[in-house]
Amino acid sequence: MELLYFLEGIRNPVCDFFFSAITHLGEETLFLVIAILMFWCVDKRRGYYVLITGFFGTIINQLMKLWLKIPRPWVKDPNFTVVGDAKVEATGYSFPSGHSQTAVGTFGGIAVTSKRNWVKIICIAIAILVPVSRMYLGVHTPWDVLAGSGCAILLLLLLEPLFFNEKLHEKAMPFIVGAVFLASVAFFLYAVVFTPASEDENVISAAHNACTLLGCSFGLILVYILDTYLVKFETEAPWYCQIIKLGVGLGIVLLIKAVLKSPLLALMGDNYERIVRYFLIVAFAGGVWPMIFGFFAKLRIPVLDRFGEWVASLFKGKAKDKSAQ
Repeated sequence: MELLYFLEGIRNPVCDFFFSAITHLGEETLFLVIAILMFWCVDKRRGYYVLITGFFGTIINQLMKLWLKIPRPWVKDPNFTVVGDAKVEATGYSFPSGHSQTAVGTFGGIAVTSKRNWVKIICIAIAILVPVSRMYLGVHTPWDVLAGSGCAILLLLLLEPLFFNEKLHEKAMPFIVGAVFLASVAFFLYAVVFTPASEDENVISAAHNACTLLGCSFGLILVYILDTYLVKFETEAPWYCQIIKLGVGLGIVLLIKAVLKSPLLALMGDNYERIVRYFLIVAFAGGVWPMIFGFFAKLRIPVLDRFGEWVASLFKGKAKDKSAQ
C-alpha cells in the first residue's frame, strides 16, 4: 500500500483526468472492438490470437479473484481515497487486475504481431500506462497489476508459436478452441454451480463473468466450425469497404449487446441471459457477418478509389522529398 499512499499524495487535476481516460483502454468493450477490427479487417489469425489470449486471460483472472478473495485497497484501509468514480468499473475482488490483464494482452498482442515500429511503441506505452492508471486511481495495488500484466505476457508468449508457426497452427487450433471451452465450463461450474448464491457483489461479479465467458466460448466453437468448413472469409477489401464493414458490423454487435439484454433478462434471469446474449454476439461477429465479406472484397466505388490513390500519392511524394534531402 506504500506506493498507493505516495500516489494518493501527488494526485492533481491534470493527472486525475489523464489516468481516468487512460484506464478505459483496459475495458471489455474496447477489447471487443479491437479484436473484431483485427479479425474482420487486418488479419484473421492475429484476430484469433488477441481474442483467445483475452479469453484465457479473463478466465484465469476471474478464477484467481474468486479463489483468493483479496479485497480492494479502500476495503483494506477505509481512509484511503479513490479518484472520481473509478470504483464503478472496479468490480469483483482486487487480485489480479483485470484492466491490466486486458490491456497488456490486447495491446501486447498487437505489438508482438505488428511490423510497424510506431504501432509497437504506442501499444507498449498503453500496456504500461493502463496498469499505472489502476494504481494511480487507487483501485489496485502493485501486486494486482503485476500479476495481471504478468499473466497476459505469459499467455502471449505461450500462444504465439501456436498461432504463427505454420506447422503447428492448423493442428493446434481445434485444441486451442476446445481448451477455451473447457476452461470456461470449469469456471462456470466453480463460480455459478458450486459457489453458494450470495448478495456479495464480488460473488455476483464472478458469476456474471463466468456466464459471459461461457456464452463467448459456445460462440467461438460455432465460429471456428463455420469459418473452417463453410465461410472461409478473407479480410482484404478496399479501404472504404473496410470502414463500411467495420462500422455497420460493430453497430449490429452493439445493438445485439444492448437491445437483447432486457427481453432475455425477463425470460431467463440475470446469469443465463448473459450466456445467450454473448453467444449471439460472438456467433454474429465471427460467423454470420463475415459471410458477406466476399461482396465487400469485390465492391468498387471509382470516385473513392481515385481519392485513395490521390492520398497515397501525396504520402509517396513526401517520402521522396525526405529521402532526397
